[in-house]
Amino acid sequence: MHAPSMELAREAGIEVETNGRTLHLHCPRWGIEVLLARSDDIPVWAQDGAVEAAIAGRNQLVESQSTAQELLALGFGRCSLQVAVANDSSVGSPADLQGSRVATAYPVTTAAFFAEAGIDVQVVPIHGSVELAPRLDAAEAIVDLVSSGETLRSNGLRPVATVLESEAVLLARPDLDNSQRETAERLATVMASVIAARDKRYVMLNALDEQLDDIVALLPGLDSPTVLPLARTGMHAVHAVVERGQVVELLEPLRQAGARSILVLPIENLVP
Repeated sequence: MHAPSMELAREAGIEVETNGRTLHLHCPRWGIEVLLARSDDIPVWAQDGAVEAAIAGRNQLVESQSTAQELLALGFGRCSLQVAVANDSSVGSPADLQGSRVATAYPVTTAAFFAEAGIDVQVVPIHGSVELAPRLDAAEAIVDLVSSGETLRSNGLRPVATVLESEAVLLARPDLDNSQRETAERLATVMASVIAARDKRYVMLNALDEQLDDIVALLPGLDSPTVLPLARTGMHAVHAVVERGQVVELLEPLRQAGARSILVLPIENLVP
């Protein structure tokens, strides 16, 4: 998650220079220190007070049993923790694994999932090559992170249940003082504005008054389009925020409805 985390940080104004070796950086704009660390360590650091805020996977937060607070889902690193069995297994649901062995690199989360479901299994902690466990007869099932599912398929496995949906999240230490809490919440607000803006575009156009209603009806906008009178009599400017994917579908209908000087701009920050 390093690359998308650094890109999001940069867009949020945390502009730091990295050289591939430095693990400690200073951001004068925010007045914060930035540490680069292994993702597995980050939730524990946030809980123990080594850092005030952090980016990590939700799956890591749950597995570490950290009490760090999730401030914001960041929209990347999406995956799910899934129960999977061999293709030729008769298991169709977690309940069918009663009394079975389940291999995983997430023993805490896995044990909690089966215990909550009232299913007695033997959790086998394993690191690396979890998908091989059924083939080696080390377990009847596995619990592992799945993104596209291709790794499961290529190893002759199929999912039977989802334990946890995960993605990168912004975390905050649970005992921040007022100043630290304010900084963390400011950071969450700015990051949220960056994320919200990524799939939006700002559309501006001019329209004759007699064509205005037809043009406005085409534009969804966040709430409704903004309509402003122009210096030229009988014309208005129309501004709207639309989904990026809608732009291609809107341009020709807008032109046919009489829209002029259509301009589409990216948005850097958006607070709905």
